[in-house]
Amino acid sequence: MAMSVPTSRRSLLLSVGGLSAAAVAGCSSARVIGLDKVRRSLDICNGAEPLSLDPHKISGSWENNIVGNMFMGLTTENENSQPVPGMARSWEVSADGRTWTFALRRALWSDGEACDAHDFVFAFRRILNPAMLAPYASILFPIRNAEAVNAGQRPPEDLAVRALDDLTLEIELEYPAPYLPQLLKHYTAFPVPKHRVERHGEDWIKPENIVVNGPFILRRWWSNYIVHLARNAAFFDADNVIMEHLYYYPTTDVGAMVRRVMAKEAGWATRFPSNQVEMLRQELPGYPRVAPYLYCSYFSFNMTRAPFNDVRVRQALSMAYEREFVAEQIYRTGERPAYSLVPPGVANYPGTARYRWAERPIAERRLEAERLLRAAGYGPNSPLRFELSHRNTGDYPRVAVVVQDQWRSIAQWVSVQLRAAEPQVHFENLQTKRFECADDGWGADYNDAKNFLYLLETRTGAQNYAGYSNPEYDRLVRESDFEPDAEKRGELMARAEQLMLDEAPVCMSTFINSTNLVHPDLTGYQDNIEDIHRARWFGFRT
Repeated sequence: MAMSVPTSRRSLLLSVGGLSAAAVAGCSSARVIGLDKVRRSLDICNGAEPLSLDPHKISGSWENNIVGNMFMGLTTENENSQPVPGMARSWEVSADGRTWTFALRRALWSDGEACDAHDFVFAFRRILNPAMLAPYASILFPIRNAEAVNAGQRPPEDLAVRALDDLTLEIELEYPAPYLPQLLKHYTAFPVPKHRVERHGEDWIKPENIVVNGPFILRRWWSNYIVHLARNAAFFDADNVIMEHLYYYPTTDVGAMVRRVMAKEAGWATRFPSNQVEMLRQELPGYPRVAPYLYCSYFSFNMTRAPFNDVRVRQALSMAYEREFVAEQIYRTGERPAYSLVPPGVANYPGTARYRWAERPIAERRLEAERLLRAAGYGPNSPLRFELSHRNTGDYPRVAVVVQDQWRSIAQWVSVQLRAAEPQVHFENLQTKRFECADDGWGADYNDAKNFLYLLETRTGAQNYAGYSNPEYDRLVRESDFEPDAEKRGELMARAEQLMLDEAPVCMSTFINSTNLVHPDLTGYQDNIEDIHRARWFGFRT
């Protein structure tokens, strides 16, 4: 049962993670004001508890919301989440598009040590070292030798990332990747402090050991209570950072997020229940922010085990799912039914791939689904039973109940059990294949169809939750990497997407909009298709 938290919670005589009330009060004000213009602080309802704040070990947007304010890559985001110079003040690209040379600005870690090209070399080698088991390492495979290093086939020293001198970094690619400036603002490409990691090992991320190169530094992290960041005076642009304090509260209950904002205990909530949008527009005028978002939701089928190693089962469930009902009745903020993986509007992509049965009436599709399941050996004497895992936050529990009912409606002998989990636990289960069918979703790291299609390449590894592996799919995606003509490249990727949709390793659901509650007096927050908002740009309306 969710309970509201009193506005004086920072001064309560609580023990949080073994800390006394004095320690709690020592780093914060006596009462909470979601957006405090005097202390220049912002309280944020941020979704799940982070599993880590090490940029090489995270994989969730709730972790990125924090880590992206602590570290900065060669490029970074502006207010609209477009790539702009970060640690690199400029760069040059060779004629063949494969060699990028970055001129770094003179910058410091928060302990005063130089943050230079050698830290980037160390970081790229670290995340791609197979011993790191970094879940997101495959996003860096455009770098020459990155895949071989990550597979343990070549030593980290063979990675084509080199410090030409302290302030010049060279990156060689396997193929031209014009989207590289977008990729390099991702947390997988953040530097880490070589001198601290080597000294403290896994403990380098603790508040007493950590140093950062971004606008905010970690001050406190009390598990399942709060993450407190403070302005980093050593940041190269610190004079233009207005915020002094950021307080992130892990809140998987989106209803509780709304209550905290309404109680003025939070100035920003990163999600609200979409079916409450009209009420919130009346109760909190100016707060609700709904915007297009390069995000698709779907269900992953674990193809490594029965029953989902049978394409007929996967096709049947995909066919029987009524996306329109979910988009229109569960979500109320303009979501669209998804019959493809790549969302509409992705740059340089034809968007022609689509489930071949998409135009057929739902009743006809469900009859075909029953026929497919019977052909696969299921029926009254051999029922289809499986578990649907889902996140216990946001709109996902309500969607899970609807899809459970829809799949049961195929036939009386189809049984679907629901299992809810915290988002961080849920995705860890997906990475380790400890699921049968699971609620899933993907938000773009950069605006290119490859960022969606790479998820289902064989070589992607842990991020390929379904365990999909098709040599022809892999070939088409790989061929598109080396195709310089943008139109032909898009056609190759569309052919790969169509092949994947026909084999249904995932059941596409909806293209989701971002929904945030943002204090009207917070400036520097801009709606954008990546739903990334860095506090470096935040300020106050007077």
